[in-house]
Amino acid sequence: MKILIIEDEFILATDLSDTLEAEGYEVVFVADNGPEALEFYQKNEVDLVLCDIHINGDWDGIETVKRLIDVRQSPIIYLTAFTDAETLERAKETYPAAYIPKPYHIVNLRMAIEMAINNFAMRVHPMKILKDTKTDVARKEAILQVNECIFIKQNYQFVKFRLDDILYLEAESMYTNIVTSQKKYVIRQTVGGVLERLPIKHLVRIHRSYAVNIHRIESFNEHEVIINGQAFPLGRSFKDEFMRQFMFR
Repeated sequence: MKILIIEDEFILATDLSDTLEAEGYEVVFVADNGPEALEFYQKNEVDLVLCDIHINGDWDGIETVKRLIDVRQSPIIYLTAFTDAETLERAKETYPAAYIPKPYHIVNLRMAIEMAINNFAMRVHPMKILKDTKTDVARKEAILQVNECIFIKQNYQFVKFRLDDILYLEAESMYTNIVTSQKKYVIRQTVGGVLERLPIKHLVRIHRSYAVNIHRIESFNEHEVIINGQAFPLGRSFKDEFMRQFMFR
């Protein structure tokens, strides 16, 4: 997860950055003023913003955040020593995911980040979230979409990958392996359940145990499909649907 930090205290910013990196997040930039943060935000991918309210320059943190969300929406968490009612009312106008007083505790920050991503995905793509909320499994194994990326929970935090990076899905008992070009993720859902929730038209079931990204296919024949040098069986009952993905000339 790519995080932008806006903080004017160098030691605190460094400590926060190191803590987040140790937690598995990626701090893509640290700015100590609004214009610098805005310039980076306009040109780069950012998943979440952690912002102090008292920062260098003419813009405070709240004004900076207003300018950021004018560019595009992102989840915002304020980390600040300001807890007065007036500041809090101004901060509310930017609809932050959390407002955490300094000094922060990493456990509270970790929970705030998770809730921020979850609530932001619900607000931006309400129909793209895991739909079946009747079971404990469904609540624990949420699949969240933010723009062209997917967040799934792994080891108590949400991790992100791009939709186009998915190579294939593989069934393994009650679990599904989501295999990307970089890594394998495990989610407690069936392949069919994952397919219902991932908004990818080119992810196609080819076998009871496999679904593949047709954009990543290297070759195929009557019996198997090759992706990244690996062969996957093409089941007889899935062959017609698989062939419908291609335009014949």
